[in-house]
Amino acid sequence: MNIKKIDMNSYLRKAHFEYFRNMAYPYVGATVNIDITNLFNVIKRKKMPFFLTILYIAANAANKIPEFRRRIDGDSIIEYSHCNTSHTVALEDETYCYCELDSSMNFKRFLEYAKERQSLSKTNGIKDDGNKVDSFFFVSCLPWITYTSIIQPVPSPSDCNPRITFGRYFRQNDRILMPTTTLVNHALVDGIHIAKFYEKFDEIMPQLIVSMTKA
Repeated sequence: MNIKKIDMNSYLRKAHFEYFRNMAYPYVGATVNIDITNLFNVIKRKKMPFFLTILYIAANAANKIPEFRRRIDGDSIIEYSHCNTSHTVALEDETYCYCELDSSMNFKRFLEYAKERQSLSKTNGIKDDGNKVDSFFFVSCLPWITYTSIIQPVPSPSDCNPRITFGRYFRQNDRILMPTTTLVNHALVDGIHIAKFYEKFDEIMPQLIVSMTKA
């Protein structure tokens, strides 16, 4: 993973960066009902893990948006070449732990690796590696409810890890939809970049379906 520093003198959003970074709550987000009908049917037929499949798509979609990989660094901005995910894993006592995953590998290998990482993570509690946490996408899931909006905790206005959350999927006529939420720091990310994330999600999903059906 490489890190580059953004040249603030040529950065087109410099004024926006300065404006939003001084707000008490500089966050913007959206919840979109993504059509996962075809993916859902393949997952069920192939008996694939639902959450890990969705996570893989979301992580790769987010990594295709440079603004999602940017973080505030003092008065400047840095950009990671790739960001891993840190997602919540439910435990039997109704608490949860965190699991870090790298989605840059092919899907088959990712599933094998992710299952092992999830098992190991259950002994780590909610401790994250402080040296790497800035590079993460934070991912969570509310499989118990279908929601239309969600409010997430953030430690300070300088926190800028994108947060991606999935709700319980639901049926609408002949489609299966899943609420998917993004929350980002507006000092780094605008609405157009949020829209691009959902566009990339919709682009990657059918590509993955093809590879899953060939497996």
